Amino acid sequence: MSRLPVSASKRVLLTSSSSSDNGQDFPPAQKKIRKDPEPVRPHAAATVISGRRPAVAATRAPISRPVRGMGAATVAVGPSRGVLKQSIASTAAKGGNVKPTAAPTAPKTGGGSKRHAWDFKGKVSDMEGKIRNYQTKVKTTNQENEELRSTMVQTQSRVSEMEKKLEKQKRQISEYEAELQALSGVRDELEMVSSDKCTLEKELSSLESKYKVMETLRNSQETELQTLKMKLSVQESTMARLQAALRDSEEEVRSLKDTVVQQKDELHAGEMERRQLHNAIQELKGNIRVFCRVRPLVEGGLSNHIQLSASDNKTLTLAKTEESHTGKAADTHKNYNFSFDRVFGPQSLQQEVFEEISLLVQSALDGYNVCCFAYGQTGSGKTYTMEGGEYDESRGVIPRAVKQIFKAAEKLGAQGWEFTFTASFVEIYNEGLRDLLYSGKASKRPEHEIRKSANNEVTITNLTYQRVCNEDQVLHLIMLANQNRSTAQTSQNDRSSRSHSVFQLDIEGVNVGRDVKCKSTLCMVDLAGSERMLKSQSQGERFKEMTAINGSLSNLGIVITALANKESYVPYRNSKLTYLLQGCLGGNSKTLMFVNIAPETDSFGETLNSLRFASKVNDCVIGTASANRK
Repeated sequence: MSRLPVSASKRVLLTSSSSSDNGQDFPPAQKKIRKDPEPVRPHAAATVISGRRPAVAATRAPISRPVRGMGAATVAVGPSRGVLKQSIASTAAKGGNVKPTAAPTAPKTGGGSKRHAWDFKGKVSDMEGKIRNYQTKVKTTNQENEELRSTMVQTQSRVSEMEKKLEKQKRQISEYEAELQALSGVRDELEMVSSDKCTLEKELSSLESKYKVMETLRNSQETELQTLKMKLSVQESTMARLQAALRDSEEEVRSLKDTVVQQKDELHAGEMERRQLHNAIQELKGNIRVFCRVRPLVEGGLSNHIQLSASDNKTLTLAKTEESHTGKAADTHKNYNFSFDRVFGPQSLQQEVFEEISLLVQSALDGYNVCCFAYGQTGSGKTYTMEGGEYDESRGVIPRAVKQIFKAAEKLGAQGWEFTFTASFVEIYNEGLRDLLYSGKASKRPEHEIRKSANNEVTITNLTYQRVCNEDQVLHLIMLANQNRSTAQTSQNDRSSRSHSVFQLDIEGVNVGRDVKCKSTLCMVDLAGSERMLKSQSQGERFKEMTAINGSLSNLGIVITALANKESYVPYRNSKLTYLLQGCLGGNSKTLMFVNIAPETDSFGETLNSLRFASKVNDCVIGTASANRK
């Protein structure tokens, strides 16, 4: 605590006031100009030693003390470790420059002096002295308060400096500990080198001693820090600073939330623009796109009558050499040129094929109906193109499309989209519908019919619609459908598909935050292969299946021809296949057809028919598909 001096003038004024209170009358004072002493500003009562400041509470002194009768006195005790400065009042008492002003004397009667009742001027003088005394006390008290506030600010700044030093020393301790750990980790290896062993041991010993010193210093500083924190916890300034920081943080959080909302809006606008541009590109490529894929020869090598251009991946030439029937003319060479959206040679991989249709599959998530079907003679590789093999690199279009759909849906989930997927698998066998996902008894298999709703949506009654959430569930359904699908062995194919299979994945998306909904269908069709009786040698049940397959494919050709000629009536109801694919062929859908051809020479006639049919499909214009959004 600091010592606060009490000036001699204060004691004189108090003595005067006490004398006036005794009620004695004084004679009129001589006409003499009285000079009140200027209040002496007290100095700091203590000097800080070794850079340490006294506590705030210790520097505060009482405002008033009883005035002693004689001399000057100090009213506070300094800190135990400080050096006390001599007060001004004490200097005055010892004969310094400050001289107290003597109070006017008055005659004393009895025990004390008392002014007469008529001495109003003296009483007024006494009251003025009291007022000056009180003003001096107030001024002194204000000066002490200002010094206490300054001391408090210095203490707070010193606390902040001590915290910074403590953090710096903690970081140094962490660095030393990390260095010590590194040295301990390599000690075994360094011990093998005899020349460096002594140096490392000395360095380690030095670091350990430094660590102990730093740990001791840290403990002492932590103790001091705890003491300072307890004192700071009761300061209103700290509370105000924390509240201000909290308000700033809340304002920053609100600003960040507004930024996040704005970025989400920009992201949603970018996604909508991407969908529009993506589907504009697909529309420019054509509503019905046709890809041609050539199956490799079983024994390897290249076919002579199928010629592929090395520089153009969109053209294909079918060459045939015809012998002269009379024997007089030379053999004639006839070429048939075809052009499609893309031609894949025998060396094309499954991944390469799917990359060409991946953008079309993406349109299904954007709300567009998408249909992809494979056409060609039996044994030309349609099922391999659509379904593929068991390994990842040999997977076909259907499993790869499903994988892309779920992966893209997961990314769109971060933008607020939620999707539900429903899968179904049906086959058209001998102009009848069969549910490939049916798991009940064969005798209780229900009947199925194709129905068309008021909004031109084609549905199948009593069909199994399975809700799926991931890729594995869809692949399991595909395996189940392959087990239930009708296949048989013919002279052209060991495992020939005897039916048309149709896989549908219904997609429904909703963005609650944007109040946007979309609905679409991804349809994948593996058509049964066309065949000739002389080559397949089908008999009995196989002959009946061949007749149904060729009849439905013929009706498909009739429908394509009607669409190409833009006829007013298109006979979709002539077969179950065309009736089921009505929305894909002439409705609101983006359609792609694979025409698969066999490279063998004896398949030249079927290959030529398939390519002519594909060219006719490629010339069809069915209108622009629109997104199913609400």
